[in-house]
Amino acid sequence: MRKSLKPAKTLRPADLAREHGISTQAVRNYEYDGFLPPAERTPAGYRVYTALHAAALRTYRTLVPAYGHTAAGEIMRALHADDLDTALTLIDRAHTQLLRDRDTLTSVRRAVDQLVTESPPATPFSASTRTIGELARHLRVTPATLRTWEAAGILSPTRDPATGYRHYDPTDLRDAELAHILRRGHHRLTHIAAVIAQIRDAGSTRALASALDTWQSTLTAQGVAMLDAAAALSDYTAAYPASLERPCPISSESIT
Repeated sequence: MRKSLKPAKTLRPADLAREHGISTQAVRNYEYDGFLPPAERTPAGYRVYTALHAAALRTYRTLVPAYGHTAAGEIMRALHADDLDTALTLIDRAHTQLLRDRDTLTSVRRAVDQLVTESPPATPFSASTRTIGELARHLRVTPATLRTWEAAGILSPTRDPATGYRHYDPTDLRDAELAHILRRGHHRLTHIAAVIAQIRDAGSTRALASALDTWQSTLTAQGVAMLDAAAALSDYTAAYPASLERPCPISSESIT
């Protein structure tokens, strides 16, 4: 049974805007973009909003922290086009991406924990530029291995403009040492490349470990926002006066 949102009175754009601290033009823009159902007009051309429009705006604003502005708008447009499956597909994709981000974070955190424990000390070798042969001998790997790491985005050596030979500066040497440690820990090249990129941005493994805590908090906040969004969407789809009837669950007795 659908919930009733039949209002006791009509609402003006200013009434909707006031609740969210936005401008009346933003409310009109949301309607124009399809985030709200079309409003009726008075003979003089003024918009007439109802509790349903207020619920739509509330729902959209709740979706944004969970799915972002673009996906939130696409979800609302799909609902107002009576296309529940498209809305649910957008939601499913966002949950899949969040799970993928969690898996990546877990992999990167494990790698960083290993690096914090095993990071190589600075040596005279790492203080100057080296050739691919010198670096390979130092790490006891083949030059082909270093070229594979380069192709994976782990290393970025410069090239001698005259000979085309690779030259590895101290940053490359550090990254190669870290990659060598992580390969011993059986980490995949894609994960190692992600860790090295994060370290370059953060400046050190310990700074990256702190950044990962922030990343964890961000993912947790998004997960909680998705819970709030699910509740708001459930209420709105139950109230929206269109053909978004929810399919009845299929019981085992009905399967023949």
